[in-house]
Amino acid sequence: MADNPDNKPVETAVDIEIGDKNEESVEEVEVEEGGGTNQTGSGDFARQQVGDITPQVMSNPQVLAALQDRLDGLVGKGSGYIDSLPKVVKRRIKALKNLQVKYTKTEAKFYEEVHELECKYASLYQTLYEKRKEVVTGAIEPTDSDCEWASSEDEEEDEEKELLADDLKKKVTIEEKKEEDGKEEERPNGIPEFWLTIFKNVDTLSQMVQEHDEPILIHLEDIQVKFSEPGQTMGFTLEYHFSPNDYFTNKVLTKHYTMRSEPDETDPFSFEGPEIVSCTGCTIDWKKGKNVTVKVIKKKQKHKGRGTTRTVTKTVQNDSFFNFFNPPQVPDEGEMDEDTELVLASDFEIGHFFRERIIPKAVLYFTGEAIEDEDEYEEEGEEEDAEGEEGDEEDENDPDYDPSKERPQECKQQ
Repeated sequence: MADNPDNKPVETAVDIEIGDKNEESVEEVEVEEGGGTNQTGSGDFARQQVGDITPQVMSNPQVLAALQDRLDGLVGKGSGYIDSLPKVVKRRIKALKNLQVKYTKTEAKFYEEVHELECKYASLYQTLYEKRKEVVTGAIEPTDSDCEWASSEDEEEDEEKELLADDLKKKVTIEEKKEEDGKEEERPNGIPEFWLTIFKNVDTLSQMVQEHDEPILIHLEDIQVKFSEPGQTMGFTLEYHFSPNDYFTNKVLTKHYTMRSEPDETDPFSFEGPEIVSCTGCTIDWKKGKNVTVKVIKKKQKHKGRGTTRTVTKTVQNDSFFNFFNPPQVPDEGEMDEDTELVLASDFEIGHFFRERIIPKAVLYFTGEAIEDEDEYEEEGEEEDAEGEEGDEEDENDPDYDPSKERPQECKQQ
């Protein structure tokens, strides 16, 4: 652009072209150069014009929409750089990919050894789980030393308040107590509804549990995980132990998950560690009329010719947690339909959640502490995002804010 020695106003019209579209609605911008010896050069003048015009361009909704369309069309498209490389360079890239495949196979062996280590420690955990089961079911009464637990100051204050409230209640109901002197204090065995409470506390599980499932889950005494032995196909089995009940005769319901720990030969680079590939439930031996996974629907049908009616009964699937033990099968060949794929994906996540979170930390999900910790982590992340957005807005709204004056932080040498 030529200099403007006469200091006349310079009118600049800018059209933003995206693809084959010209945005004609962009306003014309007048830029006036001051006189005197401080006259800028043509390069600085052009940059100043662009800097002044850019905010107006980016605030134009038509320009932004056209730009977004253009960017959307580029998603998933390569730059063409790899295709443009010389054959000798492409040959070296193939060598790097072969190295990557070897790395993936080594990584698979690493995960196999991790699984063996997991199996080793599972037996150590099992001793603790058995003790937990005995306390929950009331098979043993923990000793005073077992029950010692250092409470935080807040917990101690809450305990003191609860004691005061209990004292007041005792004074108010002293007359009622006199009438019930002959009765013994209620002493339930173990921890009633331990696992049912956990199911209710966890959103994912509470959505699976229906009202008609609760009387059955009261009888759930323990959930255990058993890992496949070394040399067997990698996997694990969830065991749900029930006390005798009026619904089914099984003492244990099982759900087995098969895992794949080696890379797929057709797509080795997709390997990210062991993954669940299939699951198998078990047959529940329901007592007569107690199967909560099905319901009977009665329909009246009218004969077109005779006009008579008849009642037809039909058995259909009913929503229930116990459908968890009858998952859809993964087909050996062909693709799954979308619904089956979603059901299995959800099932795999739930099985993994039982194994990794619920079983190891059952008491913390019973008290809700594990859930509170998860919520705190989520809230902290949201607060950080909100603070970042607020900071950006404050900078933009500051009349003295000049983004061009911001300097990137220097990299400090260690």
